Amino acid sequence: MNVENIKKITVVGAGVMGNGITQVCARNGFKVMMVDVNEEVLKNAYKQIKDGPFGLSRLVEKGKIKSDEMEQIINNIESTTDPREAAKDADLVIEAVSENLELKKKIWNQYDELCPEKTIFASNTSTIMITDQAAATERADRFIGMHWFNPAPVMKLIEVIRGALTSDSTFNFIVEFSKKLGKIPVEASDSPGFFTSRFISEFMIRGVRMFEEGMAGIKEIDTMCKLGFGFPMGPFELMDLTGIDIIMHAGEYVYSITGDPNDKAPITLRKLVTAGYIGKKPGSRGGWYDFYNIK
Repeated sequence: MNVENIKKITVVGAGVMGNGITQVCARNGFKVMMVDVNEEVLKNAYKQIKDGPFGLSRLVEKGKIKSDEMEQIINNIESTTDPREAAKDADLVIEAVSENLELKKKIWNQYDELCPEKTIFASNTSTIMITDQAAATERADRFIGMHWFNPAPVMKLIEVIRGALTSDSTFNFIVEFSKKLGKIPVEASDSPGFFTSRFISEFMIRGVRMFEEGMAGIKEIDTMCKLGFGFPMGPFELMDLTGIDIIMHAGEYVYSITGDPNDKAPITLRKLVTAGYIGKKPGSRGGWYDFYNIK
C-alpha cells in the first residue's frame, strides 16, 4: 500500500495517546475514525484535541495554524463506539488501548474479522511484544509496532518494531507514513519493552528502589536528576505523567518473560496503584507527590 492512497485511518482507543495520535493524523490531512467503547471518553477526546494543552486552539494562538485550518482538521475526524463502523474500509488501524495483552488480543481478533484484507494493523504498545499480539490475527505479515510518545502532537520519535512475520512492505509503509506525519521513525527489535520502555523503566524503577532504601526523598531525586543530568523530569514526575499503573504493568510483563528481578515492580509502587494513586489520569487520586503530600 502507498501512503498517498490512505483514505481512512482507524484509531482504537481515545485516551491520552489515542486522541493525540488522531490529532496528528488529522492535522496531516488524513481522515481518521476514532473509536472507543465509552461515549464520554470520545467527547473528552474532542475537547483535548481542540482545547487541551497540546490542542489545536493553542496552535492557533501561537500562529502555527489558522482558525479555518483548525476547523478542517476537526472535520477530518469522526468517532464511533461501533467496531464495525470503525473497521469498514480502514486502510490502517492504530491501536492505543491499555497495556494488557489479553485485551489487545481480543481487539485484534475482532478487527481481524471485521477489517478488509488490505488493512495494516499497528500497535502503539510501549511494552508488549508484537509477535504475541500478531498471533491473535491471520495477518501477521501486516502487523507491526508503532510506538508513539506522549504528548503525541509534540514528540518526534516513533519506535517501529517488526514482529517475527512482519513483511518488508508493511515495515516500509509505516516508516514512510511516520515521516509523512513529520515524525522520525527508528527501528527496534521485538522484545519485551523494546528499547525505549525497557530503558526508561530502569530509570524509574531504580528511582523507586533508591527511595525505598532511604537514599533520598522523592522531590530530592527528581531535583537531582533535573539539575545534575539535565533531564526535563525526574523519575517520579515522569511516572506521574505517564501513569504509575502503566509502569507497574509494564514491569510485571517484562519480568514475566525475562525473569530478571530488576524488572519487577517495587512494593512501594504497587502500594500506590492499589490505593488508586496512578498519576495524572482520569479517576486517579493523584500521584507520588499527592500520596506523600509533597509540595
